[in-house]
Amino acid sequence: MEQPDVPPGLGLTAVEYAQLRPAVEEHHRYAVGPGQCSSLLAQRIHAPPSAVWAIVRRFDCPQVYKHFIRSCTLLPDPELAAADDLRPGRLRDVSVISGLPASTSTERLDLLDDARMIFGFTITGGEHRLRNYRSITTVSQLAAPAEICTVVLESYIVDVPEGNTEEDTRLFADTVIRLNLQKLKSVSEASAAAPPPPPAAE
Repeated sequence: MEQPDVPPGLGLTAVEYAQLRPAVEEHHRYAVGPGQCSSLLAQRIHAPPSAVWAIVRRFDCPQVYKHFIRSCTLLPDPELAAADDLRPGRLRDVSVISGLPASTSTERLDLLDDARMIFGFTITGGEHRLRNYRSITTVSQLAAPAEICTVVLESYIVDVPEGNTEEDTRLFADTVIRLNLQKLKSVSEASAAAPPPPPAAE
C-alpha cells in the first residue's frame, strides 16, 4: 500500500502519518482565505492517550502545559449547575506573561469530545494580535508493538495581522505551540510514570 506524503516539518514517518491521516482530514483541514494562515504540528508522547487527554482537556487550567499563560479564569455561566463545568460555549479569560505581544485573551470552548479526544477553542477577544484564531487538538494512539506512543496533533487558522507576513505569523504561532507541546510531553510522561497514590485508610 502506498504511503501518503508527510507534510514538511511535521516530524512523523510515513507509516505514522498514514495512521493519523483520517484525523488530519477530518479535523485539521481549513479553508484558508486571503489574509489568513494555518499550520499543523505534531508531538509524540510516550504515555497512554488517557494521561495526555486528561491534561489537554483542562480548558479551565491551560497553564499546566502552556508556557506563556500566567493565570486562567472561567467566566460565570448561569446555565451551568457547577462553576467548573465544561461544555462548548464556555468562556475563559487568560492572562499572558509579560514579554509577548499580548496581555489578555478571551477564549471560547468550541469542542470537548472525551470519547474521541478532540479539543477545540476560538479566541474571541482580548489584548493581542491573534485575530480570529481557531485551534483544534486531537490525541491519538499509534499502533506500535513495543511501546505506548501517543501523538498529539494541534492545528490552527488565524488572521495575518496588518504589517505582518504569513511567514512571520506562522513562525510566531508555531513556536509557541511547539514549546507548549514539548511541555505537554514532559508533564504527561511524568504523570504516567508516577506511582499510584496509596489506598485511603478506612
